Amino acid sequence: MMESRERKASDIMTREVATVYSDATIAEVVKLLLEKRISGVPVISRQGAVLGVISEGDLLYKDKKLHYPSYITILDGVFFLESPKRFEEEFKKSIALKAEELMTRDALTVEEDATIAEMATLMTENKINRLPVVAHGKLVGIVTRADIIRAMTEDLL
Repeated sequence: MMESRERKASDIMTREVATVYSDATIAEVVKLLLEKRISGVPVISRQGAVLGVISEGDLLYKDKKLHYPSYITILDGVFFLESPKRFEEEFKKSIALKAEELMTRDALTVEEDATIAEMATLMTENKINRLPVVAHGKLVGIVTRADIIRAMTEDLL
């Protein structure tokens, strides 16, 4: 039996991945998450490229109380003490109607030959729960934290 650190994404990934297209409604995304009992889903193009990911955390933005950036005025000039860009992103998510408006863009992905150690590092450093697996720019699977933990515990049993 291969040790977990030698195993690759292709060895442990789920190949039947629940996905949504960028024009899916938020209601469709929520329904899919509930039906499949999953906490996130890749958003893909019609050609199968990963455009982003929607997680339960993204859905929480829909109900989050918006925090307006603090500012001061000096000589009729407005100076923001916090990032107005972050507020803009949170506002866009709060009024999102389609998957493309709510998804986290530039989702981290891995190739099929990524090691468990590489994936675990990406997940912990970026505080994410899932990594879409791509081959030739198209989604071929997904690896979750649970997949990695399962692979690591197989060595112990």
